[in-house]
Amino acid sequence: MSTRYPFTAVVGMDDLRLALLLNAVSPAVGGVLVRGEKGTAKSTAVRALADLLPAVPVVAGCRFSCDPGAPDPACPDGPHEAGPAADRPARMVELPVGASEDRLVGALDIERALAEGVKAFEPGLLADAHRGILYVDEVNLLHDHLIDLLLDAAAMGSSYVEREGVSVRHAARFLLVGTMNPEEGELRPQLLDRFGLTVEVAASREPEQRVEVVRRRLAYDDDPVGFAARWAGEETALRDRITAARALVPRVVLGDAALLQIAATCAAFEVDGMRADIVMARTATALAAWAGRTDVTSEDVRRAALLALPHRRRRNPFDAPGLDEDKLDETLERFQGEDEGDDDPDPGPGDGGDGGGGGGGGVPPQGEGPEPAPESTGAEETPSEPSPTQAPGGPGAGERAAVRAAEPFRTKTLSVPGLGEGAAGRRSRARTEHGRTTGAVRPRGALTRLHLSATVRAAAPHQATRGRTGPGLVVRRDDLRQATREGREGNLVLFAVDASGSMAARQRMSAVKGAVLSLLLDAYQRRDKVGLITFRGRYAEVALPPTSSVDAAAARLEQLPTGGRTPLSAGLLKAHDVLRVERLRDPSRRPLLVVVTDGRATGGGKDPVALAARAARLHAAEGTAAVVVDCETGPVRLGLAGNLARDLGGTVVTLDELRADSIAGLVRDVQAGQFGQATRRAA
Repeated sequence: MSTRYPFTAVVGMDDLRLALLLNAVSPAVGGVLVRGEKGTAKSTAVRALADLLPAVPVVAGCRFSCDPGAPDPACPDGPHEAGPAADRPARMVELPVGASEDRLVGALDIERALAEGVKAFEPGLLADAHRGILYVDEVNLLHDHLIDLLLDAAAMGSSYVEREGVSVRHAARFLLVGTMNPEEGELRPQLLDRFGLTVEVAASREPEQRVEVVRRRLAYDDDPVGFAARWAGEETALRDRITAARALVPRVVLGDAALLQIAATCAAFEVDGMRADIVMARTATALAAWAGRTDVTSEDVRRAALLALPHRRRRNPFDAPGLDEDKLDETLERFQGEDEGDDDPDPGPGDGGDGGGGGGGGVPPQGEGPEPAPESTGAEETPSEPSPTQAPGGPGAGERAAVRAAEPFRTKTLSVPGLGEGAAGRRSRARTEHGRTTGAVRPRGALTRLHLSATVRAAAPHQATRGRTGPGLVVRRDDLRQATREGREGNLVLFAVDASGSMAARQRMSAVKGAVLSLLLDAYQRRDKVGLITFRGRYAEVALPPTSSVDAAAARLEQLPTGGRTPLSAGLLKAHDVLRVERLRDPSRRPLLVVVTDGRATGGGKDPVALAARAARLHAAEGTAAVVVDCETGPVRLGLAGNLARDLGGTVVTLDELRADSIAGLVRDVQAGQFGQATRRAA
């Protein structure tokens, strides 16, 4: 095993180190989610924590780490008799983002179960992580079916594996620790709430601290063993302090005054459910034990709130993270107990590390945002062809200031027709590992989902030739059939938003932005990737390359200026270029093009209407699913968006019809790939 970077050698990041240490002191806190830019030693700090945890007593020979003091009566390796116990180091088990379900929960040998009646079970990562740490790097990129399994295990403290009537259950209580870069997308709220604490980390901007980060990292890379030896004293002292704090936790008194402050704080920030109150109480207790006290103070409650509430008060991915500390202080002061002590908890997370915000696990680079659009060549547009190049920086002629988006609303479900095979999500129909069973095929590789009736039908005609003399069925490998299932996939939703002068009336553009914001929120909930293209004046611009971070798209949308002519053809051609590249990167993820416009084409060449129609037919020829959101208003309407939808081979929907409570037949039209009633009316 390679030598880990010492926890006490991590520079700065006090909140991160404190959150990890509080979980080491009291695993009941419930884990920690670490959010931050890449290169800030998130993973380094988490991996280093495992070396600080006390050894775990286990039943000798048990693959499921049963506690000899209270062995699991349903343990697959049990029942366990009273006998010698063995101590093993606390485990930190890493769950890869691309892991299979069998790797996470374990696998049954279905062939042996059918042929021999033997319940052969190979434990998975959940069993390995029992009474230890389950670490998920890039947890926001984890597939939905794995998230569902994690939620079940975290809620019940057990893992269940069931296959065609054969079932196995084992204990699975672990400390869940995840790291993520918010630029790559947010977590589902259900999983977000399962993390006890959350911290935001960023690389230090202080040169002296960055120098120390680099110095320590280079020394570790040159001689990991020698570097760890130099920090051995600090590691031992911190390990002893964790052990002492663990022993003190049962004696810490959480008084009524502190409980009232916790309840008032959770109510003031309108967090859902009661888990936040419980986590705050456990965190405040751990803080007191960490400081060597047996009473919980108001400062403990305050620090617990800053760690336990920020991720629970977010209503959607567009809400800014964090807490209003002035509001927090006002709430705590209002419910301050009369006999509250003045002692503050130990402000530092441990004996190691210098102050500051850098990380010890590597040189922290500057934070990087989404890829910027390339600069314009500056060439003038010729009358004979459109110019789909990027807009030059700075305000253009006729540009108007950005307006705020209207309140988002629940939208209709827009789907890609047909049956896909893309990443798991919640938008379009797809062949998936989960969902309803639709048929059976011969297995390719290992059998994972047995279709029992199809297997029986395949074996039945051959029983006479296989020498069967009594009841039962002789099943051979060639008879086994894999169940095929249909579920939902996530798509690439590419928005092409018209920001020209014809859309620039403040009230109208506010409504348009509100509609796009609503579609972005829908894309977040359905686990889509999103991209944003805008077009106005003479140019089309990739405002945001395809990403899983819908809040980044929302931020770009909010800042979108308007004005100028309508280069519709340039916007469609830019969308065609983006989709071409994305098909090469991820061929299985099907795109949905959403064009938000009134259908006017007044810029981009000598005959802008014909050029726009030609560009639209490029998308139709490649079978790209498309929806046109018609933003035309007023008593007299030209129906140009309907013409555009016809050229795209897609559907059209007005801003009013986009709402989920209008025109029930729209979803059926979109899923069928037909123009539908709205298109015919607009035409």
